Amino acid sequence: MDKQEIKCVMVIDSELPLGVIANTSAILGVTLGKQIPSLVGDDVIDASHKLHLGITNLPISMLKGDKDKLKDLRNRLYSMAFADLLVVDFSDVAQHCHVYTEYAALSASLPEHDHNYLGIAIYGDKKKVNKLTGAMPLLR
Repeated sequence: MDKQEIKCVMVIDSELPLGVIANTSAILGVTLGKQIPSLVGDDVIDASHKLHLGITNLPISMLKGDKDKLKDLRNRLYSMAFADLLVVDFSDVAQHCHVYTEYAALSASLPEHDHNYLGIAIYGDKKKVNKLTGAMPLLR
């Protein structure tokens, strides 16, 4: 898919404390980078011959949501119409666990409706991403 046809957004619960917002976006970004290695550009060297590791080569829009909008968005993303989009979610279930195996076990014991989303990242077809998030304001 041509980069002009791809869009990446993060929808974050703007009612969360600033530190949790920052942590949520960092976690979503790490997972995006793992799932889509081409999202990270090559390392660069500046005029002083200092190395700067590659950063994202695609803009990532940071959008504002709340608990209910995130829940609705996540439910819509489970539909077949959006099955080809890459979706990364971060919920209170994950946030409250200190060890990944604890998160995996707790998640396996809870139905989806018991997950409250702090943030969701979406990557894929620009038209589909816009259909889902086009009316959401920027997180400021």
